[in-house]
Order: sequence, then structure tokens, then C-alpha cells
Amino acid sequence: MSTTAHRVSTGERINAHDRPGRLQEALTKRGVRLTRQRKIILQVMDDAERHLDAGAILDRAQKLDPRVHRVTVYRTIDLLKRNGLIDELDLLHLRGDQHFYESHGPRDHIHVACLKCGTVREFESHLYEKLKKQIEKDCGIDITTARTEVGGYCEKCRKK
Repeated sequence: MSTTAHRVSTGERINAHDRPGRLQEALTKRGVRLTRQRKIILQVMDDAERHLDAGAILDRAQKLDPRVHRVTVYRTIDLLKRNGLIDELDLLHLRGDQHFYESHGPRDHIHVACLKCGTVREFESHLYEKLKKQIEKDCGIDITTARTEVGGYCEKCRKK
């Protein structure tokens, strides 16, 4: 992990996991039965370099094994959400009403989206971590999930 005060993704995902199989390992530790199809879906999600919707997860999984079913994708997403291993995002509905999924990284981050071109980047900051601690203290809550989205216009779109 970088020791700088903040990091911004160069692409869409900042928290690319350096440990393949992290989701499978987490579910195995919880005693969850992992079918062949479920393992493929977990691999797709662990390897994602961008936020994926259920359709994209299905497409990528079927490239690895055409027998992966849509219902298995949705059930696996639900299982991962219930176990706190992934977040469901709407990304300011820039890409319609679909939802996107990402596995948790080492730190929470802010999704920064351009409202014109739809580019989504991720931003990590120690200030964000401090803000969450302040919220916990002031509100008497133990934060277990934090999702923040910021919308505006990127430099490229402002020049057009």
C-alpha cells in the first residue's frame, strides 16, 4: 500500500488485488460450498479491472465455461453481498439503472465520475479514513461499509 496521503486510479479500479482467489478463500473459510460455476464467477470478480454489472460477469464467466448460468451469477452476487465481500454500486446511474459490483480492497475509496463521458475513477485518501473515524465518534456508530460517489466534469470534457 502506498504511503502517500492519497491515490487516484489510472483506470477504473485502484484496489486490484494482489492475491488471486481472495473471494474463494473467504467463502471457503465460512464453510460455503463452492461449485465449479461459483468458482469461475469468483475468479471473474477477483480479476476484474473495472466495475462489472451482472451481465458482464456472466459474459466473462461463460468465456471460461459456457455452462455458467445467469441464475448462478445472481445467487453468487447475493451470497457475496450477504457475506460483506462485495459492494453493490450504482455509479450515479451514469450507465443506466444497472448495478455494478466490486470486491472490497484494503481501504475504502471514493468513486469519482464524469457526468458527461461517464469515466469512473477511484480515489483513496487518509482524509476519508479520518472522516469515517469522526463520523463513528460523533454518531456512535461502528462503520462497516462506506460508499461515496462524487460527480462532476473531467478535464477533457470541460475543454470540449
